[in-house]
Amino acid sequence: MPRRSKPGHSHRLIARPLAASTPVAVAVNDYLDAITVQGYSPYTVAYRSRSLRLFVAWLAERGVEHPGEVTEQVLERYQRSLHYQRKADGSPLSLPTQAGYLTAVKGLFRWLAKTNRILLNPAAEISPPRVERRLPRAILAHAEVEAVLAGADIEDPVGLRDRAIMEVLYSTGIRRGELCRLRLDDVDPARGVLLVSQGKGGRDRVIPIGDRALAWVERYLVDARPRLVSEPDIGIVFLTVAGDDLTPDHLTERVGRYIRTATGKRGSCHAFRHTMATLMLDGGADIRHIQEMLGHAGLQTTEIYTHVSIRNLKAIHNATHPAANNTPSSRSQEGHLGGNRPASLGSAGWA
Repeated sequence: MPRRSKPGHSHRLIARPLAASTPVAVAVNDYLDAITVQGYSPYTVAYRSRSLRLFVAWLAERGVEHPGEVTEQVLERYQRSLHYQRKADGSPLSLPTQAGYLTAVKGLFRWLAKTNRILLNPAAEISPPRVERRLPRAILAHAEVEAVLAGADIEDPVGLRDRAIMEVLYSTGIRRGELCRLRLDDVDPARGVLLVSQGKGGRDRVIPIGDRALAWVERYLVDARPRLVSEPDIGIVFLTVAGDDLTPDHLTERVGRYIRTATGKRGSCHAFRHTMATLMLDGGADIRHIQEMLGHAGLQTTEIYTHVSIRNLKAIHNATHPAANNTPSSRSQEGHLGGNRPASLGSAGWA
């Protein structure tokens, strides 16, 4: 089956051109065309299109219509407006979201300066907000994962699809966008591998997938997908009830609901990614193998999981720290601690 240039029918992933009512809108359309030709992924182009659409609307409200009228001071005001902007529920935009909006703006003006459409780049000195590198919190124990997986109604085609999706996420740790783009010929049951095409950074990789996940995918393909597909078949593995490919946002909502229902925890597709990496490290996997599985360009990104994988450090702590266990040391038995050893937690708790 020939590969399509676009992931499917999902309208939310298409970079729609702006109405060419102002020179800055024309410039944005030209920029989006340029990065499309340069090979940026459809997802990147779509998200930059959405970000720049908001930026152009913000400029229009202030009477700015030409790229040459945008100064560093104007961009600083825009950055402040993002900081104080509130969503429908009253919460602020997250720092990664603010950084993403500004990244699109910086890319636009860098391209405009490079192509001599403006004399100077006003965004050159604009720094996106610093996004802290935090440890992943949405990590599930193996028993919790099993409870989440069991929450799917496998007698229903959509429930069977969801079970297969979560099995693939847990087995491989692929990103939600990578799963949404999986094609039928990307799954190789004979070799037990999965081809991830055009992952983050435009990189392809081949990764192993477990027999259990493959069995659930096969069951979905036989029992559920024929009831979801519509002609022409777009060749995507996981389909909506309308026969389209899933969007990342829709996938996040469904997987997040399963996790909340089964565990009460917050998290979604990335929870399976974090869990897979952490449990494999706990099991003795080499961190470079985890890096290859996750598709990280640099080892530094993968190393964050060494801070989460606590089992080995806990064992060393128990074996070497004199106060790790609630048992008397030789010194306390000899009375050096004045006989003030705390009562057993099993009998007295923390009182």
